Amino acid sequence: MPAPADATAGRAAFTHPAFVLFQIARFLIVSAVEMQAVAVGWQVYEITKRPLDLGLVGLAQFLPGILLFPISGHASDRFERRDVLSACYAGYAVCFALLLALVQRRVQSITAIYVVLVLIGVVRSFNSTASRSILPQLVSEEHFPNAVAWNASIFQAATILGPSFGGILYALSRGPSAVYAIAMITAVGATVSTFRIKPEVKARPREPMTLKTVFAGLHFIWQQKLILGAISLDLFAVLLGGAVALLPVYAREILHTGPWGLGLLRAAPGVGAALMAVLVAHRPLRGRSGPMLLWSVAGFGVFTIVFGFSRSLTISLLALLLLGASDMISVIIRATLTQLATPDEMRGRVTAVDMIFIGTSNEFGQFESGVTAQWFGTVWAVIFGGVGTLVVIAVWAWLFPELRHAGELSRIKTLRLEDASDSAGGSESLPS
Repeated sequence: MPAPADATAGRAAFTHPAFVLFQIARFLIVSAVEMQAVAVGWQVYEITKRPLDLGLVGLAQFLPGILLFPISGHASDRFERRDVLSACYAGYAVCFALLLALVQRRVQSITAIYVVLVLIGVVRSFNSTASRSILPQLVSEEHFPNAVAWNASIFQAATILGPSFGGILYALSRGPSAVYAIAMITAVGATVSTFRIKPEVKARPREPMTLKTVFAGLHFIWQQKLILGAISLDLFAVLLGGAVALLPVYAREILHTGPWGLGLLRAAPGVGAALMAVLVAHRPLRGRSGPMLLWSVAGFGVFTIVFGFSRSLTISLLALLLLGASDMISVIIRATLTQLATPDEMRGRVTAVDMIFIGTSNEFGQFESGVTAQWFGTVWAVIFGGVGTLVVIAVWAWLFPELRHAGELSRIKTLRLEDASDSAGGSESLPS
């Protein structure tokens, strides 16, 4: 059960100026990306009227992450992570400007939109690894769990306001132009804020780019079965439970609402996640983290099923809110476990692999949902996804007993690289 903590301890991460600047930049860029996502989803569906094309929107952003994860992870370990982030935020601004240019030129080809989405996927692959691996450089180790909770909370706040504002702006302006323009300006603001961050950078060896160094993160995760089990569980749960990709169909054809309703539906998981993240920031998770992770993912699956059956906007919003709250518990557990257990000189590469399992699984999950919706219908695609998530939990609890027995997050310590090498071929897990 969570243990109470005083208000000062609950805001400990904000005593670090670099963390504050990072959160300002991150809030701005996530808001911009979420606004763009609402506009692109509605724009593509208006052009084609096919759920499959919404799945392709996810696939276009998923493939670059798969292809570039060794390079993006190595870049975050070799170069200053603040500089990588600044370049990525500027790249987002350019991509949003391209989407705006397509609308202004009245280009109706969705192929051109997909090309820009691929570019966004390239930027995202580098941004994701740098954004997550820089966090331990912004706060002290004792404040890191608190930083993870607030990091997740602010991210979710952006996923609430971004889609809501994007949907309303799309409806008021009767098109995506204003959304893309505001997203571009917001991305520029994020870039400026990032330039002012001064992380506490420890000396890291500048390893040459070889196959061994590029794939070192994959080797590290493979040897640590608790980390492998935790992030692969999320991979398949999100892969099967990608209901968010089909929200434009639910908004238009099942719940009979417009762009403003789509904005609310996209924001609802973020509301639940943000509330849970703030709660965890003030009342840290205690007890056995493994079973807590399994039960939280189970909640994600159950509420996905409820959303699939719902025909009421109110019930659908409530189901998505609880879905987001359940997912946030597992997000905090995985993020804390992975970052604290990984040496700083490998965090970029380990995070890159982590993002393949977690980050890009969202986009591939959207593609899977689009395909199954095309085959079986939108409602059954969502329901089957929720049921599949519950099946995955049962299988993973059996395959990875380390998950069932994992204990306090506060006992996780950084593993030395030689420890990871010594465990090659074995089943040694992180201390629990």
